[in-house]
Amino acid sequence: MKVKSKISVGINNSGDNNIAMNFINGEFVNSSSNNFLPIINPSNGEQIGIVPLSNSDDLNSTVTSAKSAFKSWSQIPIKERAQVFFRYKNLLEKNINDLAELIHEENGKVMSEAIAEIEKAIELTEFACALPQFVVGEILEVSKGVECRIDKFPIGVVASIVPFNFPSMVPHWTIPNAIVLGNTMILKPSQQVPLSSLRIAELLKEAELPKGVFNIVQGANEVVDAICSHPEIEGITFVGSTRVAKIVYKKATSNLKRALCLGGAKNHLFVLPDANVEMASTNIAASMSGCAGQRCMAASAIVAVGNVDNIISQLCAEVKKFIPGKNLGAVISREAKDRIENYISEAEKNGAKILVDGRNIKVEGNENGFYVGPTVIDFVQPEMKIAADEVFGPVIAIMRTKNIDDAISIQQKSEYGNAASVYTQDGGVANYIMQNVSAGMVGVNIGVPVPREPFSFGGWNSSKFGVGDITGKSSIEFFTKLKKTTVKWNPVNKSNWMN
Repeated sequence: MKVKSKISVGINNSGDNNIAMNFINGEFVNSSSNNFLPIINPSNGEQIGIVPLSNSDDLNSTVTSAKSAFKSWSQIPIKERAQVFFRYKNLLEKNINDLAELIHEENGKVMSEAIAEIEKAIELTEFACALPQFVVGEILEVSKGVECRIDKFPIGVVASIVPFNFPSMVPHWTIPNAIVLGNTMILKPSQQVPLSSLRIAELLKEAELPKGVFNIVQGANEVVDAICSHPEIEGITFVGSTRVAKIVYKKATSNLKRALCLGGAKNHLFVLPDANVEMASTNIAASMSGCAGQRCMAASAIVAVGNVDNIISQLCAEVKKFIPGKNLGAVISREAKDRIENYISEAEKNGAKILVDGRNIKVEGNENGFYVGPTVIDFVQPEMKIAADEVFGPVIAIMRTKNIDDAISIQQKSEYGNAASVYTQDGGVANYIMQNVSAGMVGVNIGVPVPREPFSFGGWNSSKFGVGDITGKSSIEFFTKLKKTTVKWNPVNKSNWMN
């Protein structure tokens, strides 16, 4: 079989299989493991390769490479380190279509969404290029002849464990910032989408990033466990489900590492009767359907306050404009499709009303693809599973309330706290809701309230474990440690308690 995209870097064409490789010390190398998983194109269900389930031996080689590179990379001035990413940003721009094709193939996104993902990766890289302006040291003469200063130093070898839903963007949450700040990195891609990371490695190499500064180890549970326990990895970031985020956070911190683990979400959108009908309906439809609903910022629950039937009716019309196989991509796997459709069927069985049904979708020419159409479910009760769980598909559950405080109470009882938005033309009401919801990212008349750089990304509650956020200025604190220096040069000055 052949990988259908134009990208073949990092692939070992061995026998009948295309094998995704590891990237260690600047070279693509085979894993020592003999265990593999298939790489499936979600759009048509075809196998496009296999990915090795790397083991602790592979990780040890990767850590050795990263640790060796850290000695010299951390000593290079930050402005020089940033120059690598100026070159890398240009390469991302130059290769945007090829990178997007690869995402389309291994993840199932439509091309417009894949291109948008690379554009966000470019923005994240651009912020990293500006880090020399953000991490200048602080110095103060605290007494005559006595100075105190603070400098930020990299923490060492760091690892980033990333999910399937954004094969390029989420790795760029950490790669540029961590490396510009002087760390060396090990990336563990999702075993479902291992190919985009290999192209990232090639472009970083082309941008003249020194050997060993960036490394990739493919795999699944075994290598994640090894990352969490390896004594020479100083920090770990994770993005994925809340269940796994808790496990990784506990294992990493119990091994005395700093960890920042982002989990799942159940994002509530408050819709009030005075909301602009067109803005609300089109916004919500795009939020719930974009990336096939497989993003932690997707709208997944509407809390309807009062009579908003006109907005719900228009929403149903808008979601029908998202056509599977055309402007709506596939979900990641057959298992994901079955799980999403089971949530819909269970809600219907328990008394919810299906207004738009996306089950049992077949796309002509890609009948074996994993497609779920946009689904709108009304009269959902807060105790239903579909109201509480992260469905991770193009599905939105509508819960109805009579007043704002009851609506806020529904959101506050959620396990998660990633995002929340309100649709209204009343500034006072919008402010009241935004001040009282329990979520780390909030929006007004915005379906996907993702902060733009330099503002950081991160939720509350069981949507995040650890201190700080993973992107923007907040990430600087995670990837650096402080050195405090006090200096006294002048022995003739009069002494006081400060000197």
